[in-house]
Amino acid sequence: MPAHPLSDGNPADLRRFAVDLLDETDAIALRHLAAGLTITEKGDRTLVTQADTEIETLLRARIGDAFPNHGVVGEEFADHAGDGETRWIIDPIDGTHNLVRGIPVWATLIAVERAGELLAAAVSAPALQRRWHASRGGGAVVRDLLGERPLHVSGVDRLEDAQVVWSGLRPMEAAGFGPAVHAIAAEAWRDRGFGDFWGYMLVAEGAADAMLEIGPTVWDLAAPALIVREAGGRMTDFAGRDSYAGPQALATNGRLHATIVEHLA
Repeated sequence: MPAHPLSDGNPADLRRFAVDLLDETDAIALRHLAAGLTITEKGDRTLVTQADTEIETLLRARIGDAFPNHGVVGEEFADHAGDGETRWIIDPIDGTHNLVRGIPVWATLIAVERAGELLAAAVSAPALQRRWHASRGGGAVVRDLLGERPLHVSGVDRLEDAQVVWSGLRPMEAAGFGPAVHAIAAEAWRDRGFGDFWGYMLVAEGAADAMLEIGPTVWDLAAPALIVREAGGRMTDFAGRDSYAGPQALATNGRLHATIVEHLA
């Protein structure tokens, strides 16, 4: 890990630490992908691989060594409370079902929160060769084969000009939002199903203008929330309340937020 000094309250330091962690997690995920995945079905019928558990184990160890008082919340293991003020929120593999089916849209998500406020976030999708990160007040960037550049949401301000993405229609319909989603799709310029972290990153990049999802948890949303916000967008629940706790998530470029919330109401 890096030799530079770290401050557990400085968003830029926390961001740098999180990005450094992704060098290790990318290597683990790609190694297991190349060697063959061991896939287990959990009680809720979601899947987990040895890449998920090994990455979360490593992240918990690295965070514990650097910041022993910090808590950790992750998908695969029990929460560690720490001092109760600062916690890391991690998803070792967001998009595990994509990973096991050979779809390259999966990523490691890392965020750090203090007293309910997100300070830093980092997302890495090594199979896409893309990485995004942000810190509070420090903006957001993407790094890919074209280099590193700042992230900015789009300037689209009419739904009829917007590209809207979502993770799946069946959960929307089961939650009673089917008519609203179909109305949004009918009015929008274009709609596509780009789920998990990917939809939120598309909003942050300005490639999509809104992302809707039913079912995500805090570890699915914390890192994308800060990246979207630092790129100039918004993330809320379907009623428009600022949130990254789930199980609803609406991320937009900000300009379209009220219009989509009105449809969802």
